[in-house]
Amino acid sequence: MKIEWQNKARKQLRKLGNPAAAARILSAIEDYASGKPCDVKALVEHAFTHRLRVGDYRVLMTVSKTVEICLIEEVRKRDERTY
Repeated sequence: MKIEWQNKARKQLRKLGNPAAAARILSAIEDYASGKPCDVKALVEHAFTHRLRVGDYRVLMTVSKTVEICLIEEVRKRDERTY
């Protein structure tokens, strides 16, 4: 599959404070595009068709004949102060 990046996703990847996390994200996207098993889930009733989990980050993408990377978001997990 061919990978296409939206400008917003490119900027988000560059602005990550952790270069190792950016490298893991790129590696996971390339693995998914090459057909290797990844932690990808199809989304139902969402603006994007799939999400890829990479550590504390989620890559939201639209998959058809190509993989279009739309957003990269950091997940803020709950802790003891959440409630």
